[in-house]
Amino acid sequence: MDVKDCMTKNVCYCTPQTNVADAAKLMCDNHVGCIPVCNENCQVVGLITDRDVILRTISCGKDVKTTPVSDIMTCEVCCCKPDTTIDEATKLMSDFQIRRIPVCDQNNKIVGILSLGDLAHHDKTVGTQEVCNTLENICQCGNNSKNAE
Repeated sequence: MDVKDCMTKNVCYCTPQTNVADAAKLMCDNHVGCIPVCNENCQVVGLITDRDVILRTISCGKDVKTTPVSDIMTCEVCCCKPDTTIDEATKLMSDFQIRRIPVCDQNNKIVGILSLGDLAHHDKTVGTQEVCNTLENICQCGNNSKNAE
């Protein structure tokens, strides 16, 4: 099974200039905890999570209405392609300890996002054990994280 068979296809995203309050509202309105940040060509340039809003904005005393997401986003984003196999995608998620991975086409334009929830929703084809193993690997603490903040 490939990522394209399992991913969420209608992905909302924001731009680097979007303020944190608007990005948080977008997350709330779409019931997601993560928003890709894309340039004018719909290419992923960053990622912002609900955790970023709390730890990199509110807890630092920044104004959510004037702080652009470019100030708090993760810039080095691990992405995959629609034809990436689920095995390869779950390995990336495990290796980088991430719960969501943007899916980009050959021009690096966002076409979807794959989350642990997507994998769990397709557990009959993905495999419950694979989902559990990926979650366990993501949650491991220690120095092995390649995506440390």
